[in-house]
Amino acid sequence: MELDYQKRLTDAGVKLSIQRLAIYAYIFENKNHPDIETIYLSLHPRFPTLSKTTVYNTMKLFEEKELVQFIKIEDDKLRFDCEMKNHIHFKCLNCNSIFDVFYKETEDHSKYNSMLPKGFVTSSVQTYIWGTCNNCTK
Repeated sequence: MELDYQKRLTDAGVKLSIQRLAIYAYIFENKNHPDIETIYLSLHPRFPTLSKTTVYNTMKLFEEKELVQFIKIEDDKLRFDCEMKNHIHFKCLNCNSIFDVFYKETEDHSKYNSMLPKGFVTSSVQTYIWGTCNNCTK
């Protein structure tokens, strides 16, 4: 699977390094929408020279190359998501988990254009829903 990560990064024009590869593999394999601190604390034991600044700069590069997206579902944290298909983020207010909720590809963000003033055109949409997940309502 590591070769697949290398290909994704090189295809996106990212210069490879062991730390960049590890950060991308982590975010791709951990669909928990981690923040900088979580990524850093998870990888630092394996990569003692890794810094939070490196993680932040790498994630910014990945976002610029459209390999990840930033999500801000909480006031105090910037989280990251490697799923680039259109989807909604649902945050459980009980367990604090964040879930990806997918919808039909035909239901793209163009439906929002009808809500906008004349001449406005959407290029992307991030939708957040807060509530209680099915594990917490049992």
